[in-house]
Amino acid sequence: MPASVRPLLAALLLFLAAAPASLAQSLQTFPTGELTIESATGAHKFTIEIATTPAQMEQGLMFRRTLAPDAGMLFVFKAPSQASMWMKNTFIPLDMVFIDPQGRIINIAERRIPESLDTTGAAAPARAVLELNGGTAARLGIRPGDRVVSPALGTAS
Repeated sequence: MPASVRPLLAALLLFLAAAPASLAQSLQTFPTGELTIESATGAHKFTIEIATTPAQMEQGLMFRRTLAPDAGMLFVFKAPSQASMWMKNTFIPLDMVFIDPQGRIINIAERRIPESLDTTGAAAPARAVLELNGGTAARLGIRPGDRVVSPALGTAS
């Protein structure tokens, strides 16, 4: 290896070694809560992380390698919008459940492909999006029209 390349290689290796530490420091933390989906097949309870800030929403489930079967992430918008989601830097397949202002499921994008840059959107203005492990909606029989109950949405009784 030429002597002129060694300093560049050393700098690159140092950068790569420090990158995971700086990434971990910039990762958001999320408040947690509970959520229940009331469907024809029963009440399905989930422990959720709640994304409400722009930084939390931007990060979402990026960089995660696992998600518990009864876990999810809820993105809560300040006002209903034509929500659109993607899978950039998301390593696990997800179901995206779009929720209207009354807490009803609008549509579900099932088994989204990890790391895809394709966007998936709500079929109508959404108040929130719930991300679950890919295949969860089909496995539990969760469908559009089902009710989502959570204090984070203001739909808890």
